[in-house]
Amino acid sequence: MHASHPPAHRIATWWLAAIVGSVALFLATPAVSHAEESNPNNYNCLGQLSPGAPEAGSEETQVQYNFYCNGPITGYQIQTQVPMTGVQGSPTIVNVSASPLKDTFSCSGEFPGWALNCVGSAKTGYEFFTGEFAIGTKLCTEPRVDGLLTVTYAYLEKGVVTQAMSGPFDLGRPKGCPPDAFSGGTRLNPKPMVITPNKPPKKKHKKGKKATSKKATSKTATTKK
Repeated sequence: MHASHPPAHRIATWWLAAIVGSVALFLATPAVSHAEESNPNNYNCLGQLSPGAPEAGSEETQVQYNFYCNGPITGYQIQTQVPMTGVQGSPTIVNVSASPLKDTFSCSGEFPGWALNCVGSAKTGYEFFTGEFAIGTKLCTEPRVDGLLTVTYAYLEKGVVTQAMSGPFDLGRPKGCPPDAFSGGTRLNPKPMVITPNKPPKKKHKKGKKATSKKATSKTATTKK
């Protein structure tokens, strides 16, 4: 894991603009016709978080992410609600037949921080990304890390740089953790909290008063006789 340190005022939105812009400068040929491809502003992406491989010499928790989209991308960002402390420099990318691809991405961010940012080129859809980042808390300790994925695609169309963005997609809470009260929900679709209404306390009868009442009744009956 490594950490880079750009100025603090560079927020996540700026990063996404930089991703698509920098990649566009290196595009040498126009993109193929997009009529036969998914709309890059409306991709479908699926993924998840799970325990990562321990890193030698580090006590930080490693979190593995996996995802794929139904179209080519040139950048992505994973944003968490638990601070990241580091990120793997390059994810592994394979195609649907599980063969490693030459497509490469490089990742960086400001750590500790809330997002990792990656740029590169996945030339087709359904390329499977696997990478890791580190957090300073245990994987299954609440609040458990939950990542939001946003992907970008920059291409040339009729000589004009076109930039597209899809997401966010919720990667969900990490797999492999025991269920708890928050299981079954995500950041974008949280589980409703179950609120049990408070029942009024039952009234306790005092034995002393009951006994007095019986004696009074007994005396009344005797007087009537």
